Amino acid sequence: MSKKLLFIVNPKAGRTRSAAPLFEAAASFGEAGWMLSIRRTQGPGHAVEMVSQEGGAFDAIVCCGGDGTLNEVVRGAMSLDSPPPIGYIPGGSTNDFAASLALPADPVQAAQQILASQGRSLDVGTFNGRPFVYVASFGAFTKASYSAPQSVKNDWGHLAYILEGAKDLGSLRPYRATVITDEEVFDGEFLFGAVTNATSVGGIMKLPKEQVVMDDGRFELLLIPNPTNAAEFQNLVLSLVLQDPGSAIIFRHVSSVTVRTPEAFPWTLDGEYGPGAEQVEIRNVPRRLNFLL
Repeated sequence: MSKKLLFIVNPKAGRTRSAAPLFEAAASFGEAGWMLSIRRTQGPGHAVEMVSQEGGAFDAIVCCGGDGTLNEVVRGAMSLDSPPPIGYIPGGSTNDFAASLALPADPVQAAQQILASQGRSLDVGTFNGRPFVYVASFGAFTKASYSAPQSVKNDWGHLAYILEGAKDLGSLRPYRATVITDEEVFDGEFLFGAVTNATSVGGIMKLPKEQVVMDDGRFELLLIPNPTNAAEFQNLVLSLVLQDPGSAIIFRHVSSVTVRTPEAFPWTLDGEYGPGAEQVEIRNVPRRLNFLL
């Protein structure tokens, strides 16, 4: 009996509109004996709906798009009692999750890797109960990640976030917050904060691969305190240029984070807008989903 595959494609993601590589990728699954049901997303939230309603009837789900598309597939899968394994063909403009796992950028190669995979269970995060794949962040450049037009993201990739974020530099402000981890409390003003399970965070900061284990039940916490003098500002710039947290950036491994703020402010979840709250609970759900990597 043929195994059934739900193949979800975001037609608006990525830098190329050519369907040829995707056709070849789909053909690879068919030639391997999979029976495909191909769906195109129609807009935000559509992949969540498709997976939550139909995903349980399939032996595997493969999505092609950016990190936002993968986020939606994961959110839908988290609602299922027995979610099938998930494959990812990166087709977006940044693909931080794919970069962290060194997934092939070529759709055919990605499909072949999925077919050869034995599966790997990875951690998934929850943000006040809402699932995310690899990052929840606030502060500097956070708004840029979801406000940059899709056409700009497609054409410029990581640079799109910098270009969009540069518009906000004049209004850059620190956020007052109390950040409570498993063992420590950080109270103060922060320019940026992220709870991440990836080696790349929107192109702003890259973490050493040996520091990021995606199935260890822990996330990596990055906090950039607001510099209070010229020396602290210089240390921060140097840390960002060298891509080394150093003494200017707080870096910890955590399994849970609570963020309390005087007022709600926007977050991003896997590069998409996430409504904030005065208290945010971020939790690691160890090895929650099986990925075909």
